Amino acid sequence: MKEFQDPRGLATLAKSIILITGLLLSPVVLGQESPRVNGDRLEQSLMQLATFGRDEAGQPNRVAYSDGDIEGRAYVMGLMKEAGLEVRIDPAGNLIGSRPGTEPGLKPLAMGSHIDMVPHGGNYDGCVGSLSAIEVARTLKEAQVTTRHPLEVLIFTDEEGGVTGSRAMVGALSKDALRVTNSTGYTIARGIQRLGGDTLRLAEAVREKGSLAAYLELHIEQGGILEQEGIDIGVVQGIVGLNWWNVTVRGMANHAGTTPMNLRQDALLAAARFIQAVNEEALAMEGRQVATVGRIRAYPGAPNVIPGEVVLSLEIRDPSSEVIQALYRKIRDQAIGIASDSGTTFEFEALDTTGKPALTSPGIQDLIEANAADLGLSAMRMYSGAGHDAQDIAMIAPVGMIFVPSRGGISHSPDEFTSVTDMANGANVLLQTLLDLDQKNQ
Repeated sequence: MKEFQDPRGLATLAKSIILITGLLLSPVVLGQESPRVNGDRLEQSLMQLATFGRDEAGQPNRVAYSDGDIEGRAYVMGLMKEAGLEVRIDPAGNLIGSRPGTEPGLKPLAMGSHIDMVPHGGNYDGCVGSLSAIEVARTLKEAQVTTRHPLEVLIFTDEEGGVTGSRAMVGALSKDALRVTNSTGYTIARGIQRLGGDTLRLAEAVREKGSLAAYLELHIEQGGILEQEGIDIGVVQGIVGLNWWNVTVRGMANHAGTTPMNLRQDALLAAARFIQAVNEEALAMEGRQVATVGRIRAYPGAPNVIPGEVVLSLEIRDPSSEVIQALYRKIRDQAIGIASDSGTTFEFEALDTTGKPALTSPGIQDLIEANAADLGLSAMRMYSGAGHDAQDIAMIAPVGMIFVPSRGGISHSPDEFTSVTDMANGANVLLQTLLDLDQKNQ
């Protein structure tokens, strides 16, 4: 009876029973071994993509809408075509590769991620999932496997700047968001145009709820849990919500040499106290919530002038929207007290980059876990502390997410790394789960 007390054993047993009934067994693998991805080719594609968008110092800098992003997308489009996909750019700038199924009346099964990065980010975040989806499509082509459902590979626009492409796809990209400018100096609207999209036709990019049979996304963990626990595959149960604000602190700019310390209205000093308060309030609450100030700008920015204005960012993440708002209220109350003490004012501007918490499909979780076991891989269920395109797509379709280990838990850094073995493991779980969904879904 020990075997039946093992959750992974139960998952494998359940899948075996279903396989016997023929509900999940793909006809393309009857009598032969199921196809496997080419891990070396996947890594080679990843390394080639990494050559696009480097700065003058040779550091990765493929921010959305940059010349490097445009070049990287052209390379990825070529890979998609080699994989037998018909490629188009939707009005939001998303790359969509399509392949018909044997039963055209069925809804498409989709998989993908993004290839843009944060400034001086890493070469694996988003890219592993995007190129693994293409590798899966290429593997199916080479194995002469045609799925029942139409297949789509989705490479989303500007995930790092606010999941722009996936938000547009679910009809949640607002006009205000189009005016936001990223580090390239382009607004989102102008950036979408640069990528071949059309902001005047964004309504045509919207998918209706239920229009996809399912969406799968493979991603590096971006944390250290899998590596620390020696686990091969993370089965994502849900994705945290996140809210962003711009916080403007206003004091009075004045001469740094002639203004006594006790008469200053130093906006930067007030901002420093605020940053400390953000950390203290997040630590004081029980739970997994996190709060971060990741950007700060002081004006006028001269060494001999007391800063009169500071603009900083505030980000809060948690699986619960209610917890996010509760922590925000505590931080805002702290700001009111700091303003009163320092003779400054605080203004909070909520940005249109909010990501709602999203749960993945329990049924797809079971399939991912069972397929990992069938491939001889260990797996554990976990939550994602980072936002993903799957978070938005969950509004219109069942989603599943597969994590693979990140060395040292490092992400959003040039030191980001995932081994070719781990990438291939994740891609094979992605492939097998896709084939299972193809037979199970109508």
